[in-house]
Amino acid sequence: MALFRKFFFKKPPDGVLLITDNIYVFDHCFSLEALEEDRFEAHTRGIATHLLEDFHDHSFMVANFGTRTEESHIYRILSEYGMTVLDYPGHYEGCPLLTMEMVHCILKSSESWLSLGQHNLLIMHCEQGCWPILAFMLAALLLYLGHYSDEHKTLEMLYKQSSLQLLEMFSPLNPMPSQMRYLRYISMRNVMPEWPPADRALTLDCLILRMIPDFHSQGGFCPILRIYGPDPLMPHDQSPKVLFSTPKSSNLVRFNSQMNW
Repeated sequence: MALFRKFFFKKPPDGVLLITDNIYVFDHCFSLEALEEDRFEAHTRGIATHLLEDFHDHSFMVANFGTRTEESHIYRILSEYGMTVLDYPGHYEGCPLLTMEMVHCILKSSESWLSLGQHNLLIMHCEQGCWPILAFMLAALLLYLGHYSDEHKTLEMLYKQSSLQLLEMFSPLNPMPSQMRYLRYISMRNVMPEWPPADRALTLDCLILRMIPDFHSQGGFCPILRIYGPDPLMPHDQSPKVLFSTPKSSNLVRFNSQMNW
């Protein structure tokens, strides 16, 4: 990974990629190959052993992004090595983003840990399918800590560290525009009236489709738009609900042909 070569003060232990002098990422997160459970455990234990040998006087905190509701597999493994493991969600209702409240929590926790001294190392990990969130949170952390200032270049360089197939495999939609909007919030936090920004209603002016999908081999589709989110009239219930849906009988629902695109 030549992109990060300027940060290399010494060769990192096998199995991790050095981002800065105290932030690492498990390198199998960049791979298309999903490790079976037995191989994953052996691989992770080997990395943990190398880390403890190379950094015997250091402390480790692992931020894991996953889809499990129960204790993660990596939590169980690395806890045996005295590492602090924090499990975070790997998506929000299927979207490769997190709530701003959760993003703020992760950034503050990571900053607090790293500020305790150079002997505190942060290692980031994601489970299968959560690579877009890992890339986003890495970009957010680098911007938050002041290592980078350009949101687009920071996010783009992280996505380039893996195959484009990895993103396409786990996200049918391109998450970068939405992730960029969140990264701008982070970059502008010092000039914003409040941080993290409070939830507020947004106006959707238009929806731009770069291509017309083909449903049922009819050469086009009839778009019906639904917007999901927590009900602003029920602040104590954060479960997503249908906030808007195009009526199926609406005159706005018409067939869009690929021939006319």
